[in-house]
Amino acid sequence: MPFLCVNVDHVATIRQARLGVEPDPVTAAAMCELAGAVGIIMHLREDRRHVQDRDIDLISKTIQTEFHFEMAATEEMQQIALRVDPATVCLVPEKREELTTEGGLNCIGQEKRLTEYLAPLHEKGIGSSLFIDADANQIKAAKAIGAEYVEIHTGHFADAPTRSEQKAELARIIDGIKMSQDLGLKVNLGHGLNYVNILDFADVPGICEYSIGHSIMSRSIYVGIDRAVRDMVEIIRNFTD
Repeated sequence: MPFLCVNVDHVATIRQARLGVEPDPVTAAAMCELAGAVGIIMHLREDRRHVQDRDIDLISKTIQTEFHFEMAATEEMQQIALRVDPATVCLVPEKREELTTEGGLNCIGQEKRLTEYLAPLHEKGIGSSLFIDADANQIKAAKAIGAEYVEIHTGHFADAPTRSEQKAELARIIDGIKMSQDLGLKVNLGHGLNYVNILDFADVPGICEYSIGHSIMSRSIYVGIDRAVRDMVEIIRNFTD
């Protein structure tokens, strides 16, 4: 059965709007765990627009499930990951001017660099994932790099303006999932998934985790974090294994 990992970045986004102390993403993470999330995701960006170093340090000390650390492949982030020892790191592309991550990491031509980059993390027992588009060449490159997981970017599917375009993106993602699994990669999905569009994956087997943040935090404004997480957990529990 696939599981839910919750990204709490946007709790920090609200806090940083006033540069205050609330709401606290670390408290939100604990509430997500109590509601059934099997992992918590935080993305520490270079510009520190939402999550702060303090959040990463505290979550690594208080988490009861698994901490998944999203980060760019920089020396600074590598050293932070080695210090806080997350369950996994997920390497993502990052641009200062983007509102949110716009696409998958380009692994092609970076196989040697990223293999060497991940080596000290693997030596410490930290798992690794690469956030990539459902592209055959990217998937092959991810396999060559030696990551355990790929997280396939579902943003283009989520943002498709028509149902026909959405179905085309869905078919591409399903092909990417199968190819990744055939190569021995474990598969997670994430970006733009919500309580409606996630239902298109109900019969897709072999997905390990769904990484979801924005839609859960948006719903929590109306119904609270506990209910928002439990609603998503219940949807995913009914999916095909």
